[in-house]
Amino acid sequence: MQLPDLAAFLAVAADRSFSAAARRLHRTQPAISQAVRRIEDEIGERLFDRSSRDGTLTEAGRLLQDYAQRLLGLAGEAQTAMRELQQMRRGRVIIGANEAAVHSLLPHIERFALAHPQVAVEVRRVPSRQVAGAVLDRTIDFGIVTFQPGDRGIQTVPLGSDDIVLLTSPKHPLATKRRVTLEEVGRQIVIAHNDPSPTRDRVLRAYERKHTSINIQVSLPSLDGIKRAVEMGIGVALLPRRCALTEISRGGLVAVKVPELGAARQVRLVFRRTGERSRAAEAFLEIAKTAK
Repeated sequence: MQLPDLAAFLAVAADRSFSAAARRLHRTQPAISQAVRRIEDEIGERLFDRSSRDGTLTEAGRLLQDYAQRLLGLAGEAQTAMRELQQMRRGRVIIGANEAAVHSLLPHIERFALAHPQVAVEVRRVPSRQVAGAVLDRTIDFGIVTFQPGDRGIQTVPLGSDDIVLLTSPKHPLATKRRVTLEEVGRQIVIAHNDPSPTRDRVLRAYERKHTSINIQVSLPSLDGIKRAVEMGIGVALLPRRCALTEISRGGLVAVKVPELGAARQVRLVFRRTGERSRAAEAFLEIAKTAK
């Protein structure tokens, strides 16, 4: 059954007249009659009592009337939803990022939310090594990494740079220094994240190359917990600077450079090189591309 035919049937049922229904729908009476006949032929039942003059519905007609109203209602809702999607009044963008990468993402989410307040943004916790695969299999629309993925189907947009710094409380002896060595950091009580991450691997490889050790005495499951422990003076932490911009700006933490950990790394938005993207995802990508 076609929706226009059902609309014609409902018009006849409402107006109790083929001619009145034709006028209301701006169609000819034969066209309305043919629409009703197509439905009757398909279901094998009469919809109207042809012996009556007032367009009385048969039992089959009364049954179909209820379903036809619901079907056309759903069709109308679907059309409205599609228009809202096209006009960016609904939709969702899914982004994969580890905990540290979220801090690089937040300014772009802010800009997107201001431009498209009715589109939802969902950030899922995805380890950096799994981001490219999740993007390619369409589990997520975008991902955040600090390296250039080798997958051919992946493209990236730079979102800015970030470097790993030593975070200390303002009262810590190293807080007054402009830069520190790995050996100096290694002699402190170090607070680290207990989940694997590119930052953790980068720090541990740096210590292996220097043939020196790092004194990780406290492992915590969240960046907020690590920063709070450092503020309390429990120890120090080696983390991306962007993770602690708020605490640094208000004076709760001090960031000290660690040159041996290398230069700042580019934070990249990862997305599929080809294939369809939702309107919401396209809009987010445009905002990311214009980031300064």
